[in-house]
Amino acid sequence: MPFLSRGLLLAASAAFAARPAYAATAPAGALDAIIIGAGAAGIAAARRLAAAGRRYLVIEATDHVGGRCITDTTSFGVPFDRGAHWLYLPDSNPLTKVAPRRGDIYPASLSQKIRIGRRYARQGELEDYLSAQVRAVRAIADAARKADIASAQAMPGDLGDWRATIEFVLGPYNCSKDLAQISSFDFAKAAERRSAAFCKPGVGALVASLAQGLAIQLAAPALSIESRRGVTIETAAGAISATTAIVTVPTNVIAAGAFKFSPDRRDLFARLPLGSYDRIALELVGNPLGLESDDLVFEKSSNNHTAAILGNVGGTPLCFVDVSGSFGRDLSAQGETAMFDFAAEWLSGLYGGEIKRAIGRKQATRWNAAPYALGAWSGALPGAQSVRRLLMDRLADDVWYAGEAAHETLWGTVGGAWESGERAADAVLRRLGGTARQPAPAGETESRPKPKSKPARAERRAPRDEGPRAYEGTPRIMRNER
Repeated sequence: MPFLSRGLLLAASAAFAARPAYAATAPAGALDAIIIGAGAAGIAAARRLAAAGRRYLVIEATDHVGGRCITDTTSFGVPFDRGAHWLYLPDSNPLTKVAPRRGDIYPASLSQKIRIGRRYARQGELEDYLSAQVRAVRAIADAARKADIASAQAMPGDLGDWRATIEFVLGPYNCSKDLAQISSFDFAKAAERRSAAFCKPGVGALVASLAQGLAIQLAAPALSIESRRGVTIETAAGAISATTAIVTVPTNVIAAGAFKFSPDRRDLFARLPLGSYDRIALELVGNPLGLESDDLVFEKSSNNHTAAILGNVGGTPLCFVDVSGSFGRDLSAQGETAMFDFAAEWLSGLYGGEIKRAIGRKQATRWNAAPYALGAWSGALPGAQSVRRLLMDRLADDVWYAGEAAHETLWGTVGGAWESGERAADAVLRRLGGTARQPAPAGETESRPKPKSKPARAERRAPRDEGPRAYEGTPRIMRNER
């Protein structure tokens, strides 16, 4: 894929910096709804209410829209998704249906490369790995049919020296948590994500573009919510009242008590804690890793001190080294310097010491330290998967919750958050006596998808000697939208 054009970069920047297009204050008259949070769920809910002609206001704690979907176009001069980057099931994903420019969405390969020391896994080795991964996924699913236990307890004993790699891919990489912290039922219930896409200007830029024209007040953190004869939200600037409310605050923020429900609901959200997933982005001019655009590489590791590589992101010199789970959390807590050092040493061990000299500009995310996020995405603790269903119902009088945590099968994805926001808005419209389903705005397609079952996407690149081609029957890789 060629480098992104200057025009595309300017369009992405315009979409990301579209804050002047937001209404700064609430519409005139009493509010029908207040939406807390301008991430994907909040934006989806606001678009639904706006289409129904309802008076609403979105209040957002940070200085930008998108929540954990942020595209940075200044650090490297090319779009850099600091958060969500993958769009799953693009044929039914609501964001691909409402994208202003459909041509910005392009298919991703779901093939995997495995690095064994200084070489790639041979075809037979790759088949052994994939076969072991299939056994592990099936074992977790079989265990979930009997009881909701920790996914780690269900892992089969015949994975051999692939165990650490499989535990990383299925746990930290897919779920942002070690398998010991993931409900087997939650893992098994997640929708298979056998097709995926990327967005050229960035997922954050796409989400921001969909917020234009909405009534959004930035830098307005909500402190608490009380529902009694309507809804009252306390903010640093005073109280705001409305008939209903939709809360999209991340589960960790609520569980930590930074946003308070009346009555207290911290115990509920604490059962769906966010995991840890951070991105170390490196500029590697000249493609020293020898990868093609958007190549995904794992390491055959012996422990959890490992990461995932997404190389030549979008045809640019960017390389993502993604760290997650308990190791990623500990590394992130040590700061950016420790993260950069790890990435350089780890890549050198796989590709040679000259990689260090090829590193240019660099950036690292630290989502666990972001006060209005406190983590990556939700993962049900063992025995707690049913909490997702509880979050889909009304939480209190005239208060609903929305976000990826409130989706039973698409948790951890932007598409799941979007669908959850639309569902909450439909519930609000029914409460207000309006129509729950409204036609999409002119030029757009109704964004509520119907489930489809499709075969795995074939590899889109010709095989290379040093890297394996796609393996027919590759097990599902959930790869939540990071």
